[in-house]
Amino acid sequence: MDAEPEFINLTEENIDSQHLCCIIRSKTVHPGVEAKRAWLRARLAEGHVFRKLNEKATVFIEYAPLEKAWVPVIGENYMYIYCLWVLGDRRGKGYGEMLMNYCIDDAKAKGKSGVCMLAAEKQKAWLSDQGFAEKFGFLPIDSTDYGYKLLALSFDKTVPRFAENAKAGKIESPELTVYYSDQCPYIPQTTALVKKFCEENSVLYTLIHVDSLEKAKALPCVFNNYAVFYKGEFVTVNLTDAAALKKILKK
Repeated sequence: MDAEPEFINLTEENIDSQHLCCIIRSKTVHPGVEAKRAWLRARLAEGHVFRKLNEKATVFIEYAPLEKAWVPVIGENYMYIYCLWVLGDRRGKGYGEMLMNYCIDDAKAKGKSGVCMLAAEKQKAWLSDQGFAEKFGFLPIDSTDYGYKLLALSFDKTVPRFAENAKAGKIESPELTVYYSDQCPYIPQTTALVKKFCEENSVLYTLIHVDSLEKAKALPCVFNNYAVFYKGEFVTVNLTDAAALKKILKK
């Protein structure tokens, strides 16, 4: 009989010694990982939870009280799930179900009204699997005109909503514009790629660092740590490589 998997939550005491799942490093320093570690350290006292399999693997869930979640979603007494990932050979072992149940049970134990997360009309590569969430009873309770929706599992029939500013999906600048935070460890290499690509191809661009809760809540689009605009229109929350940038610029 297989042993029960061991999960741990990151804390002030262990955050320096633990890998952060997405980009696993044991000895070498990675700028994205260290930026994420610093961002996360500042969030722990706010009730942010990062729970992971106690192995070198990408198996984790990350969530926070909605009032403190760096997303333009408004509501009272909810938990917001940023990420739930199980990758590689750890898939198919029930770890995703264990992590989701932990989050739901934690929310109930803390007297929360429910749990919510960002989704889309068509599943996006950098958003957690909305079909998986729907199996737990998550339902769409708000949407934007540009293809995104908010899923919620309500315990008391109250529901959160997108902030009105997030429904705009428009900005005044026609330049390629990227909003980003330090939450995802892939962000530094992605923004460096955007900068290099734009400068090599004479593309006007703006990188906007979302470095506070207030800025995140006031964003003009949905956001889970990254968002792209072009010609004043919202394009995607997916992290962009050179091929994606070329496709965006053809619009």
